[in-house]
Amino acid sequence: MFDLRSLWDIVVLFAIALAVAPFFGDYLARVYTNRPAFGDVVLAPIERGIYRLLGTSPRKSMPAREYMVALLLVNAGVWVFMFWYFFDQSTLPLNPTGVPNMSWDLAFHSASSFVTNTDFTHFTNESQISVGAIMIAWQLALFISPATGLAVAAAMVRGFIRRDGTIGNFYVDVVRSLTRVLLPIAFVGALIMVMLGVPETFNWTVIAHPITGGTQILYLGPVASYQSISLLGTNGGGWYSANMVSPLANPSAVSNLFGIFIMLLIPISSPFAFGRMVRRKGEEWPYVGTILIILVVAIALFIFYQAATNPALANFTGLVQTNGYPVGSEVRFSLPEGSTFQVVSVYSNVGANNIMIGALSPVAQLVLLFGMFTQSTPGGEGTGFGMLLLFAVLAIFVGGLMVGRTPEYLGKKIETSQVRWAALALLSHPAAILLPFVVAVVAGQVPIDASTVGASSHNFTAVLYEFTSESANNGSALSTAVFNDQTPFFNIAGAFVMLVGRYAPIFAMLKVGEIFARQRTLPAGPGTLRTASGTFTIYLTLFLIIVTTLLFLPVIAMGPLAQIL
Repeated sequence: MFDLRSLWDIVVLFAIALAVAPFFGDYLARVYTNRPAFGDVVLAPIERGIYRLLGTSPRKSMPAREYMVALLLVNAGVWVFMFWYFFDQSTLPLNPTGVPNMSWDLAFHSASSFVTNTDFTHFTNESQISVGAIMIAWQLALFISPATGLAVAAAMVRGFIRRDGTIGNFYVDVVRSLTRVLLPIAFVGALIMVMLGVPETFNWTVIAHPITGGTQILYLGPVASYQSISLLGTNGGGWYSANMVSPLANPSAVSNLFGIFIMLLIPISSPFAFGRMVRRKGEEWPYVGTILIILVVAIALFIFYQAATNPALANFTGLVQTNGYPVGSEVRFSLPEGSTFQVVSVYSNVGANNIMIGALSPVAQLVLLFGMFTQSTPGGEGTGFGMLLLFAVLAIFVGGLMVGRTPEYLGKKIETSQVRWAALALLSHPAAILLPFVVAVVAGQVPIDASTVGASSHNFTAVLYEFTSESANNGSALSTAVFNDQTPFFNIAGAFVMLVGRYAPIFAMLKVGEIFARQRTLPAGPGTLRTASGTFTIYLTLFLIIVTTLLFLPVIAMGPLAQIL
């Protein structure tokens, strides 16, 4: 069994993140409610100039449909630019290694992946994408896609504090997300990564001389600045194909811990921002509690089953299972450090890998899948908390029906219209996963080996993980050994899965916010459910677990559970 003392740095890290979250959450609330905030003297004039260039004003507020149209216009512009760059990268600047153009279907998948905050790659970074494509096209999406998610969460929350039916201005929200949140923190994060040994250079390659003799070409570049926004913005795609397994991108246990912190910073602060925006004391704690309960249990299960001896490997001659370093794990991290990074990455929809997911135990794979099924514990930038709010709306609605009261939350009634949109967001996720999955199997695009239950369930899990990761806008991958996902079918199907998985829930969140924004605030009555309580925290946690399990139980039974049993 691994040394329990190696857990202390993880405990300390979570304590630091929780200590910082209320203060950063207060800052986020000030940013999105246009209250005085740090940096106003310098940033406010710059932002006013950008608003004039865009032809908009913070005083103009949009209803949900107009907000969504603006969102789609900006995201579509980024998508078109990326598609063009990937499709024509061989003739464009900053291509020192002569990388050829992507095929149209791979460019279609890649542009869809990056604009949706998924960053799921069907290519090898070192040989199939140019430095210019990474630094110019991909880098643009690394900032715009998380800024879009933050804007959506802010707009949805405004529905609880407004009564005019509008939820804010998308262009203003994106600009402030970039200038106040993503750019400054990514800059500081890059500086810290450089100090921790991550390269930041415009030299693209260097010749290394390994101790085994000969020479080796190492690919360099502005890795630190790229990895900083990749982890902060829940993007996850790595500068290297090996992602955070690469010792250049993640050289030590300290850089690994910093990566965990930067991934947690915004998602764990979002509930505190919500509490400050609605100005209801204690309303943030049920969400913080739900996130922590599920996240901590997931990490504990992951570590426990990774530390156990794998019976499938027991008969391999010469293979010694050390428990502290299971197959597929990096030896420069302890088991808790590597496992916590992987769980936090998947549960916060970053998708960066520092473990070979295909080598994990079936229980560990199921743990990661469950995080992508929920999309909300804590989930991706902004949209993760939006999904958690939708779970809360449904939970309060069901709770109100059980006690025979009109469900209400923060003085606003929860009616069938909000429930329909919340249900649409939740159901769009399994639909986006299962429909292409069935088509892939029926059309013979994936081999489901039926020779044994173990083989067929593993192959089933691999395909399920692929589409789940894309629909959840996660980006992590289980294995490409089972099937080849670099085909026109998987490129096109995966692109549509990512687009549906991103924009259907976003529109539902905006509509729920707009419906609340049309209502006047009612005083709390004797039948009002107390949501700022430990009881509601437990209820919301169990509701989320039960609903998620019911939505995905059939595919869990055919994949991971079949491997386990």
